[in-house]
Amino acid sequence: MKNKPLAFQIWLVFSGILLVISLLLLFLFPTTLRSFFTNEIYKTIENEQLVLTDYGNPSALKNENQKDRSVDHLVVPIQSRYYLYSEELPKDFITQTQLLAANQENSVERYEKNLQNQTLFYVIRKIIVNGEPSFLLSYSWDSYRNDLVFTLFRQLMIVMLIVFLFSWIPSIWLARYLSKPLVQLERHVTNISEQSWHELVEVDRKDEIGKLGQTIETMRKQLVRKDEAQQTLLQNISHDLKTPVMVIRGYAQSVQDGIFPKGDLPSTMEVIQEESEKLEKKIKDLLYLTKLDFLSTRKPIKSSFRLDQLLMDEVERIKWARPQLEWELTIQEATIVGDSEQWEKLIENLVENALRYSKQYITLSLTDYNHYWVLRIWNDGPTIDESVLDKLFEPFQKGNNGEFGLGLNIVKRIADLHEAKVRASNENNGAAFYIDIPK
Repeated sequence: MKNKPLAFQIWLVFSGILLVISLLLLFLFPTTLRSFFTNEIYKTIENEQLVLTDYGNPSALKNENQKDRSVDHLVVPIQSRYYLYSEELPKDFITQTQLLAANQENSVERYEKNLQNQTLFYVIRKIIVNGEPSFLLSYSWDSYRNDLVFTLFRQLMIVMLIVFLFSWIPSIWLARYLSKPLVQLERHVTNISEQSWHELVEVDRKDEIGKLGQTIETMRKQLVRKDEAQQTLLQNISHDLKTPVMVIRGYAQSVQDGIFPKGDLPSTMEVIQEESEKLEKKIKDLLYLTKLDFLSTRKPIKSSFRLDQLLMDEVERIKWARPQLEWELTIQEATIVGDSEQWEKLIENLVENALRYSKQYITLSLTDYNHYWVLRIWNDGPTIDESVLDKLFEPFQKGNNGEFGLGLNIVKRIADLHEAKVRASNENNGAAFYIDIPK
């Protein structure tokens, strides 16, 4: 059934439930009715007995139009073989009732017996007639009960049949009502899979189907943003790679023609070397971003390592690029769980960024703050333009005199992989970068 359309499955389940209910009523209803009407017949017999014993005129309760509901009576001595009025009850049955009455402990008892292919309901009430122990035998046949049960059962089956037939209309409507938004979502997902994702996903519901629609809409927006970012990334890559390539080719062609744009050969070759290093740095960053994209789809392999020791080693390695700068380090001992190679790259990019912009001072601290280790790197260089402060960690977003625009994006990607938060702010006439690392 799972391969059938959803609307058909819903309709089939709805119809199946109605069918099961109908079958249960088919078996339970007649039994319940018979039990109820049997009890009512006994009550009727007992009531007429009371009327007969009190007033002596049970025929006043009879109705010619309700002959099947009539109660007949017979007074029988317990010990004698003679009895009154016995046209439809056999003699052996009367004898059996005498024995029952003789052994009956209670004054009134109910009995049931099959006679002449019918069920006879009778009540034996002990009485005294002319000083002789006797009993009043009151009885009624089951023809009325059976007719009533059959009539009610037939009416119930007709009602159930009508309900079952007319339930098809609301069940079909319900099936289509529930499956319609799913069909729409299927169409949207199909369009998204074909990269046609600019149509808004709207589902006017608040239930699980509505939440599914909201999730698909969120996914669509993320795909649109990712596609736009990818297009922007490709454009920026083309532009940023083109510039150093053009410089290298231009200078190389000039040297080949015997012209030295920087006055002499060593100075000209130094420019070519610098542009080559820029080109190499950018290619490495692009490859590292691709690696991070791949790692984000895999289960990370993390280990415990000393972040404070990694910070000290990285500062010691990089600070000689500008030995005239003054460093202020406040680093607490901290052990975290993560990819040490990625954290080394993150620290390297942040420290190189501080070196690039710093005028004289750089402060670096790693402190304990509640459930986080807070890494802060500040330099006394120019402040960051407020218009790009929130976008600083996006690809190809450059600050003042920015060189590449990929380093800070790599920082953010690594922080995201480790559930850390990265932010930047202007503080104390300089720029500060923060990494909040969960313990």
